[in-house]
Amino acid sequence: MAVGADKKVRCAWAGSDPLLMADHDENWGVPEYDGRALWEMLALEGFQAGLSWLIILRKREALRKAFHGFDPARVARMTEAEVVKLLADPGIIRSRAKIQATIDGAKVYQQMKKDGEDFSAWLWELAGGTPRLGHGPVPASTPVSEAMAKALKKRGFKFCGPVIAYAFMQACGMVNDHAPTCFRRAETERLAKARK
Repeated sequence: MAVGADKKVRCAWAGSDPLLMADHDENWGVPEYDGRALWEMLALEGFQAGLSWLIILRKREALRKAFHGFDPARVARMTEAEVVKLLADPGIIRSRAKIQATIDGAKVYQQMKKDGEDFSAWLWELAGGTPRLGHGPVPASTPVSEAMAKALKKRGFKFCGPVIAYAFMQACGMVNDHAPTCFRRAETERLAKARK
């Protein structure tokens, strides 16, 4: 457990870094139903592969700027010249594979939209339809995240293996893995129930 200066008990991963604590307290585990926001989180989780979440948080605003506010329609139209420019931007994660995966993911998102598929509804169906309460110990992946990863890859998404898919599910409130003693567990559980 992590205890901040405010004496609130948090999940251990929140540590004492202000960015991690704020993300933990405001975002992590809150059920997200907006398709664009879900796609942004999936892209950010992909950028995290092999890195820490703190690095992503520190670069999040630069990534948002680089990817036009994670507007899928705009990202899907990004050119090779823009990719080259991003590869020279020290404010972001300069991985050609991750940049291209984000662009390709935007194209998949746009195609689903064109075909009348709701990205949010599709993801939530893969996750079981409603937020689930984790009962620890927290796994790296689950059969549900394995199935989600497989479905995402089949659609053409990249950097979305079972571990990334599970981290995505946790971040977006598809599963509530706040520790039993964490002050956010009950709060995010109430948010999940309010949606039902």
